[in-house]
Amino acid sequence: TFIAEWSGLALGLWFCRDAFASGHWRDWPRVFDAVRLKRMAGVNADILLRSALLQAAFVSFLFLGARFGDVTLAANQVLLQFLNITAYALDGFAFAAEALVGQAMGARARGRLRRAAGMASIWGGGLGLALAAGFLAAGPAIIDTMTTAPEVREAARTYLPWMVAAPVVGAASWMLDGIFIGATRTRDMRNMMALSFAGYLGLLALLMPAYANHGLWAAFLGFFALRGVTLGLRYSALEAEADAGAAKS
Repeated sequence: TFIAEWSGLALGLWFCRDAFASGHWRDWPRVFDAVRLKRMAGVNADILLRSALLQAAFVSFLFLGARFGDVTLAANQVLLQFLNITAYALDGFAFAAEALVGQAMGARARGRLRRAAGMASIWGGGLGLALAAGFLAAGPAIIDTMTTAPEVREAARTYLPWMVAAPVVGAASWMLDGIFIGATRTRDMRNMMALSFAGYLGLLALLMPAYANHGLWAAFLGFFALRGVTLGLRYSALEAEADAGAAKS
């Protein structure tokens, strides 16, 4: 990890060599421009709050899962690795969406924005379906490679259908995260995450008492679905912003 971190820093500095050679980084009035610094601080604060709520959802999921015993807790930990696989796979398209949407918003090109969002949605949705099919077919085998405890294997298989549904339910949230980050609409991301988290708490209160760990998983996937729905409802504002910028120019 130490070598990876420092190698990443060295590679980043090498990529920035032209910028350092130009001398712009020594333009102190530009570097310490109050308006730009305030904007950057606001963007980072929004992302910090959004990420804190996301982590709160994961931590609460683990904390509440412990109520159902060690076996269920261990099974949930195993199944969370399926979510990690999904996140790593879909993040590739989300990162691509960030770059393409950023270019489109910078050019104030609504058509390019729509094409970038559409491409990310199609590829992300397709990969989500492929992952769901893979988890359905190979899920039990994947579980067996992660644990040798028979009771944990059995419990994990019981809740495996939630992992089959997760890539499909959550694909929109990952893609829209990339789209909104690319557009630097971090305030929307923060606000929609807050709404989704509130909905998640409501689903927990409604479903856990009746359905135990199944209710916990249903609420957790509902959280991902709410993230996709709420951000999706804000997408039209991105196109409106691109149109407004084009009209001004």
